[in-house]
Amino acid sequence: MGVALVNLCIVALAGITLRYKINFSLPFVDQKFLLHAHSHFAFTGWVALALMALMIDYLQTAGLVTDYRKYTRLLVANCLLAYGMLISFALQGYAAFSIAFSTLTIFVSYLFINYYWRDLNRLADPSYAPHWFRAGLVTWAVSSLGAFTLAFLMARHIRVQDYYFGAVYFFLHFQYNGWFLFACFGLLFSFLHKAGFQLSPATHKKLFGVMVITVAPTYFLSILWLKLPKSLHLIADLSAIFQLLVLIFVTRIFVVIKKRRDARLAPLTNYLWGMAFISFVLKIILQLLSIIPFLSSYAFGFRPIVIGYLHLSFLGIISFFILGYINQVWCGVKNGLSRTGVILFTIGVLAQEIILMMQGLEVMELEALPYANQWLLAAALLMGIGLIWIAIKFNNLKKRRQHETSANFPV
Repeated sequence: MGVALVNLCIVALAGITLRYKINFSLPFVDQKFLLHAHSHFAFTGWVALALMALMIDYLQTAGLVTDYRKYTRLLVANCLLAYGMLISFALQGYAAFSIAFSTLTIFVSYLFINYYWRDLNRLADPSYAPHWFRAGLVTWAVSSLGAFTLAFLMARHIRVQDYYFGAVYFFLHFQYNGWFLFACFGLLFSFLHKAGFQLSPATHKKLFGVMVITVAPTYFLSILWLKLPKSLHLIADLSAIFQLLVLIFVTRIFVVIKKRRDARLAPLTNYLWGMAFISFVLKIILQLLSIIPFLSSYAFGFRPIVIGYLHLSFLGIISFFILGYINQVWCGVKNGLSRTGVILFTIGVLAQEIILMMQGLEVMELEALPYANQWLLAAALLMGIGLIWIAIKFNNLKKRRQHETSANFPV
């Protein structure tokens, strides 16, 4: 997990470089190439690596007897390929090496899905977590169709922009709203069950049912700018409305967590998961607003709004949740992540989201925010400093625990 946190710091440093190049000259860096490297490494080197490690830890703590060396090999392969993508995309963009590395990461994901699915079938867990993990694995596999479609379009030199963005948004949708989200819910419900939080099984089933039913149709919300048939528009609109039920069920769960004021949930975990919950609520609301044609035309036609929405999911929901989970399950209540680092990271994320949304208002002919790009650079710096602080504290804590273990059990 320490490697995943270091990788998140590298993601932040790439983001800082991108923001710096917008404001100042940096001729040896290709902005488009580094942007591809930044996004691919964020998905594979941070989120996928962290979720895979946490899901493997879930099997171990559940007492499943299996050959964990196969998972170790996959984690190492995933990490090495992520660094291969980081370097190759930064140097040459979409070319032979970068496409090869990204394709190999998909095959690694297929192996992980196969192994993990089989191991889940051997596990008896009443927490409902396995259902979420299976849904995450399925949507992870489905998302790869978008990546393969994109590779096919580029190999055939098909320059139709609608096809290109349709494939990209397909991949992003089933990653953000499928694999990432379902895996996080699985980890959450597994922890809550073990910690003794009394959650209604009916709430579990209803939440899971709505999420599974709407994950595919809500993809059409990402491509409303295309000339879709009215039937698909209707399906997208109904799915966005139907997902309001998700807010009801998630709020119920969050209320149950907040009512427990004992020592089972660390204050920093409470804070991080609270931020993830708020981000999730905002995401559902923004998703619903996108069905309004007037707002939809602005949302998909202005880059800062798209970037703000994607970062709201990636940083606000997924990263806040994973950091909270690491703090609670891997660090413990007393020895958690760096509070200062978490606060700096949170301020940076909030500042970035506010500035991007304010930039989005410019398309409505409102007054532009002065020095917006400079403020975004400052926000990126805050996030980077906070994450480095977090990674250093975590790795120091890990080394101290390893030292204590070796002292208690001398060879």
